[in-house]
Formats: sequence, structure tokens, C-alpha cells
Amino acid sequence: MLNLNRAMILGNATRDPELRSTPSGRSVTSFAVATNRRWTDQTSGEQREEVQFHEVVAWGKLAEITSQIIKKGAKVYVEGRLQTRSWEGQDGARRERTEIIAENIIALSPRGAGQGDYEKQETPEEVSQDKAETKPKAAEKKSEKTATDEEEINLDEIPF
Repeated sequence: MLNLNRAMILGNATRDPELRSTPSGRSVTSFAVATNRRWTDQTSGEQREEVQFHEVVAWGKLAEITSQIIKKGAKVYVEGRLQTRSWEGQDGARRERTEIIAENIIALSPRGAGQGDYEKQETPEEVSQDKAETKPKAAEKKSEKTATDEEEINLDEIPF
């Protein structure tokens, strides 16, 4: 039987990421992303809008890089898994929070931009938990294009 726990969101960071360390020294950062949904009401014909807020948590090197490239208001794509944790608050009430544990983050705003500055974007940056390194997407596509343009394909070398 297959299982899948995957979350993908594209929205605006609602606050600067908060970088902390665990007692063992592992870096962790958290921030929230707002996503909007717009639709036309069937009965009144009015435009409606709904906003959802998603808590995002990144660990390790991904957390460190995220805290440097994401700012409040920046457009961001987050990919990861959902995790719900529960705890008892200071008032004794039981609390729960569902978070996205990030595995891949792409900053769609230029580094350090926020507050709606994403329209001035040059190249998005991608941060992956696997590699924990940033790479400009446009430069990556450009280098792939030039590599294939320069090489000729010899039909005799194809094994089928």
C-alpha cells in the first residue's frame, strides 16, 4: 500500500524567518507563508477572497540558508511534508499545530527583497534539503542549454 505526505505552496512570507538552535546545536528556522484563493460567489456574483496561513519549519543547512534569503513579504515556493505536533500550553490547555517541514524552498523574490518587491525579480533561488545549497534557476537553465547546443548527437552511438 502506498503512502504520500506532500505539501506544495506558493505565497508570501508573512514574517522574517526566525533562526534558532536546538540544545544539540542543530539549526532550525520557522516562518509563515500566506496563500490566497479568489473566486466569484455564485449567488451574488461578488469577488471573494480567502487567505490561509501555513507554518513552515526548515532544519539544518536549509534553515541557515532560508534565514538569509527569505524576508517578510517575499514570494516563496515551499515543498515538504505535513506534520502535526501537540503540546500543553502554560494555561494547561492542549494545543496543536500543523506545519510544513520544508525539504525544498525556492525564493521567487531577489535576495533581501520583501514587502511586495518580488516584481523586481531577476532570478529565483532554490534551496533544497538534499543539497542545502542555493542555485539561481535561470543560470542553471542557461548552462544546460549551452551544453546541449554545443554537442552534436551521433546516431551511430545510440544503443537502440
